[in-house]
Amino acid sequence: MITRGASRLARSMVSHVGPRYYSIIRPVAGNEAGNGVVTGAPFNFLHVNSTNGFEKTMVTYVRYFSTMNSHNTSTMNSSDKEKNDKHNGQRKVDQSDGTEVNATALSSGGNNNNKGIVSYWGIQPPKVTKEDGTPWKWSCFMPWETYKADLLIDMKKHHEPITLLDKVAYWTVKALRVPTDLFFQRRYGCRAMMLETVAAVPGMVGAMLLHCKSLRRFEHSGGWIKALLEEAENERMHLMTFIEVSKPKWYERVLVLITQGIFFNVYFMTYILSPKLAHRIVGYLEEEAIHSYTQFLKELDEGNIENVAAPAIAIDYWRLTQDATLKDVVMVVRADEAHHRDVNHFASDIYYRGQELKDSPAPLGYH
Repeated sequence: MITRGASRLARSMVSHVGPRYYSIIRPVAGNEAGNGVVTGAPFNFLHVNSTNGFEKTMVTYVRYFSTMNSHNTSTMNSSDKEKNDKHNGQRKVDQSDGTEVNATALSSGGNNNNKGIVSYWGIQPPKVTKEDGTPWKWSCFMPWETYKADLLIDMKKHHEPITLLDKVAYWTVKALRVPTDLFFQRRYGCRAMMLETVAAVPGMVGAMLLHCKSLRRFEHSGGWIKALLEEAENERMHLMTFIEVSKPKWYERVLVLITQGIFFNVYFMTYILSPKLAHRIVGYLEEEAIHSYTQFLKELDEGNIENVAAPAIAIDYWRLTQDATLKDVVMVVRADEAHHRDVNHFASDIYYRGQELKDSPAPLGYH
């Protein structure tokens, strides 16, 4: 009875809806109930057994054919469009300034099409000159980003570790100095290069986290994002200078890769957990950097290291005289490290007072 009732209900529904959406196909009788051959029906949507168990009512979605036809038409249109785009890509396109360039070549960035690329995107490379009118040859920094280092800054300042976190920061840095001394010994050029690959990390990490915090809280940073980015960029310029003096060997490059990977992640987690500890660690790292550069100057004065001419990038970046030497470079770099020492100890003190960095304006304008 249930089967017969279900069959009647299905037939009633199909009789009302079928003429619009479905076609009812009765299969050829087979040897068993429900078996048969249906020709021209690609998709079986619904079937119910007949009352005698011999025939099967199959409902086929006739709009399947129209859907397939629409899909094929769309595919053909897409194929034709791709062919047309490919054909058009080989033709020349007219730019706003009247310069004709090949569209395919534009995407390849070839040297012959630089004019076309510039005119298309509306970005013109600046023509920068020095004060004397000679061309500026550096693209990593501009003349208005150069400065004279404060050589009168106090090199002997030191923060006495009082609290537990201060002592943790202090002895952590002292422990890191031991393997550094054993590896580099008196090779201060390589030591400076290695030191700067690590020293440029904290400013970038701190600025990144403060940037995200500013976005989350919809608040200003008090200029500290820019201050920390300036610190990171300044440390990177130290590295760009010292690689002109001391070329790193392959194993030193591997050491830099490993050290930077470990230090970045450790400092990242430290800054999230305790910003005051992170800034205090950097403050003590800068104190050690001052000590290392002081020893570097001593070796230069004693003649143990050749006082070669200063690299051209250092002369332009720190506005040194044309006859500047390596000693002059080390002196301005040491002054930069002293400034970074003061900034990071100051940042840590702000957190110790229970305030946020945004509550105290950042010391901008040094670099």
